[in-house]
Order: sequence, then C-alpha cells, then structure tokens
Amino acid sequence: MTEAMAMIARTCLIGDDKKSGYHWLNSAEKLALPQEPLGWSRVQSVRGRFLWQEKRLIEATKLFKELYQYCSDRKLHERAIDAAHMVAITADHEEQIIWGKKGIREAEAGSVTGWLGPLWNNLGVTYEDMKQYDSSLAAYKKAREYHYQHGTESNKMIADWAVGHAFLNLKDYDEAEKWLEPLVEWCEKLEDNEFLGFTCRDLGKVNLAGEKYQSALDYFIRAEKLLKEAGMPDWNAEGYDKLLNQIKELRRKIE
Repeated sequence: MTEAMAMIARTCLIGDDKKSGYHWLNSAEKLALPQEPLGWSRVQSVRGRFLWQEKRLIEATKLFKELYQYCSDRKLHERAIDAAHMVAITADHEEQIIWGKKGIREAEAGSVTGWLGPLWNNLGVTYEDMKQYDSSLAAYKKAREYHYQHGTESNKMIADWAVGHAFLNLKDYDEAEKWLEPLVEWCEKLEDNEFLGFTCRDLGKVNLAGEKYQSALDYFIRAEKLLKEAGMPDWNAEGYDKLLNQIKELRRKIE
C-alpha cells in the first residue's frame, strides 16, 4: 500500500498535478516505516523528486545521499543506483561526477547492467557541461557499449549521436561527420524528429567549419523547423535563439 500510494504521487508529479501528488505522498508517508525497506525507500525517492522539481536542490541532494546509503546497506541495488543517479542530477558538477561513478559501481556490484548505459551517458553530459570534452567522449563511448548490449534501437541511435556530438565538441569534424551523417536516415526511419533536429544542427556546424556555407544553412534551417516542433523554445530557449542567429548570419554571408 505504501509503495502504491507513493507511485501514484510520482505519477501525479509527472502529470504536473502537485496538489494531488502531495495528497498521495503525505498518505504514503503516514504508513512508511524505516524497518520496511521497500515502502520506506519508495516514499523517500518520491519525496526527493518533489524537492527536485521545486528547485530545493540542497534538500533533495541530502535526501538522495541518505537514501543511497540506506538502499546500499540493504542490497537494494536498483534503488541505490536510482538515488545515486538523482544526486548526479541535483548536486553541483563535482559531486555529479562522484555520484555518477558511485551509481556505476553499484550497478556493476548488483549486475544491474540495464542501468549502465544511462549512467555513463549522464556522466558524459556532466563532463560536457564542464567542457572536459575528452572525458565526455570516453563516457559516451562507454554508454554506447551498454546501449548496444541492452538498449532499444532508439537507445543505440542516440548513443551514436552522442559520440558524434562529442567529436564535434573536440573539433574533430571528419570523425563527427562519419558518426552523424548515417543518423539522418536512421532518425527518419525511427520518426524521431527531435534527434533528427539535433543531428541536422550538428551537421550544420560540421559544414560551417568546412566553409560549406549553403550546406550548413540547409542543415540549420531543417534543424530549426524540427526543434521548434519538438518544443525547444520552451526547454532550451538559449540554444534555440543561438540556432536562429546562426541561420541569420549564414544568410547574410551567402548573400
């Protein structure tokens, strides 16, 4: 009952109905007991996610660290991994790396191999945010290994995109193009317009670096249309505006 109510609360949170979510979460907390690990850990995990969504990151980080230790001590490997994964989201960059690696070790210890692709990918994102591009590439390659072992076709496609994107960050344009070009057809096959947009954006950058201005513009225009449809102006306004500015600058250059 405790777990069921906690998961209803989490579902309400995902559906942006926090009022109902808090009703279910508070009810679950009244039943939760530390000596009953499954119910207790589930409630704490959901409580942490409410804190995270409310930008109470210090409180969320503290809760998830404590939850990690609680679950690890009881060999609840998947839940310990999830807690470490959440610290790798809510903490600062340095702690994200530490906790990302903790999650990876926990997944290896518990043979929870399905988690290793996402965990290595998240570590790659953190390194990328820190502009540690060599480390980012290495992490994305590890993520790709596990996605190819355990993931869906979509997971594999995104893993290939991440590697190509990492080569682009390193300004290795030839290698980036080798990885990214085949993804156009693959994204089209999967009807994944968001990652088709990312792929076109990155191929635009590759062509721009090679002074192939018309090709770059064509890619950027296609990327803008796809990413606008995917809602990028809402979840990454800065990145979308940068893409619009690149299109304007290229048009002026070509004219």
